[in-house]
Amino acid sequence: PCSLHIGHRNRGMRTRLGCLSHKSDSYNDFTAILPDKPNRALKRLSTEEATRWADSFDVLLSHKYGLAAFRAFLKTEFSEENLEFWLACEDFKKTRSAAKLAAKAQRIFEEFIDVQAPREVNIDFQTRELTRRNMQEPSLSCFDQAQGKVHSLMEKDSYPRFLRSKIYTDLLSQTQRRLS
Repeated sequence: PCSLHIGHRNRGMRTRLGCLSHKSDSYNDFTAILPDKPNRALKRLSTEEATRWADSFDVLLSHKYGLAAFRAFLKTEFSEENLEFWLACEDFKKTRSAAKLAAKAQRIFEEFIDVQAPREVNIDFQTRELTRRNMQEPSLSCFDQAQGKVHSLMEKDSYPRFLRSKIYTDLLSQTQRRLS
């Protein structure tokens, strides 16, 4: 009877916590931002692939549907700027044109790094200042430290919550239901 009582109390707590969580934290919200037609995408997504997202944060980031699901989750937490910044840095590092480098760097700095930037990422003062100094002579590595900090913040903070989220658990159960 004691274990039953604990289980019941936990379920009650979960229900209360569930009411506090953002309404759009669901599998349906995920389908809205999939890279291609949601139903086709979900048919292509195997349980094995979706399960592998829990292996590591980088596995999740390297999978386009994993990335889409993580982005949907971050939107429910109002912190998608971290992922957008990380993706902007990944894109920036592929810049081949020296002429475009400075302008691209400036755009990223103004959008994500500068104090009061429209999508300011959560980094410490030292990293912000180092990045500001790097901007005097922008190079492909000028955002490396800031990007590393944001990656680590998402990995330690948002990623574990994503793995427990309704978006992820619903998605897994969808792929498993398809197999049965």
